[in-house]
Amino acid sequence: MSAGQTVRTVAVFGAYGHTGRFVVAELLERGFRPIASGRDAEKLRELAASHPGLDIRPASVDDPAALDRALVGADAVINTAGPFATTGAPVIEAALRAGIPYVDVAAEIEANVDTFTQYADRARAAGTVVIPAMAFFGGLGDLLVTAAMGDWTRADEVHVAYGLNSWHPTAGTRAAGAVSGERREGRRVRFSDGRLQYHEDALPTLKWAFPEPMGAREVIGEFTMADVVTVPSHLAVSEVRTYMTVEAAGELAAPDTPAPTAVDERGRSAQSFLVDVVVRSGGEERRAVASGRDIYAVSAPLAVEAVHRVVTGRTTTAAGVASAGAIFDAPEFLRALSGHVEFELRR
Repeated sequence: MSAGQTVRTVAVFGAYGHTGRFVVAELLERGFRPIASGRDAEKLRELAASHPGLDIRPASVDDPAALDRALVGADAVINTAGPFATTGAPVIEAALRAGIPYVDVAAEIEANVDTFTQYADRARAAGTVVIPAMAFFGGLGDLLVTAAMGDWTRADEVHVAYGLNSWHPTAGTRAAGAVSGERREGRRVRFSDGRLQYHEDALPTLKWAFPEPMGAREVIGEFTMADVVTVPSHLAVSEVRTYMTVEAAGELAAPDTPAPTAVDERGRSAQSFLVDVVVRSGGEERRAVASGRDIYAVSAPLAVEAVHRVVTGRTTTAAGVASAGAIFDAPEFLRALSGHVEFELRR
């Protein structure tokens, strides 16, 4: 923050988790005052040892009073603790009681659907905003699709291809995936004909022509991610399909794939990503591309930039549930991430 600006206080629930640590570091780097919260007091103390003076406030999702105490004095809250099917509603409820904005990094499709369906009216009535999936999956894809759409008001198809060179999942990713799998009873999900559909079809493998230097790669088709919730929440599209490179999908599925390992001073892994978005309407096609490093680490600047814009009034709405592409100027937001994400429109 620049000199003279008010120092904002942001609570981070799940602050000692893999993504939560990146969020706390990003907040400190940008001049915010973080409140570190979560159910494990010992892990919070360990986190505070790395950040002297960090305000720690233990709280559990089954203790509303403790959640309320954790949010006292906060200007916003970022929820980084999955599974969000368990943590989302209690932390949103606490944010609504406090009258402050809520942002999360949920990649769980069903949890994001719950947020849109259950809290739209209540957030509007409370006069605050709730932004789910403000992360690599769901948020980044939605921003790219919105930027690619430009002046189009509708599109026939949206395709989001994730080019990950590897995927070492965190314990949180595995836990969230297990919960989602249970909720959909092992079925797969797609967004087609304007709605979410559950099915048991085998996922196809096909070739996707990523921009260079990645080039053509085999991908798993209908490897459905949170973009099927965020994109149709505000854009008139009937088909949203997401794809994942086979190497990354295989590592995610393998039970013995280790968690991410830090290879630089910021704690990022060696994982790289390239997200290629294609939007089609009639006979026309528009594209947007983003690339960067570490899908977990990049979720931190996405979430923190969102909070910064909300608390400084740089949004299209002041209340309700909204995805990233709906509430922010998508191209401007993406360009603001230039230190973390390379972004390009291709028309």
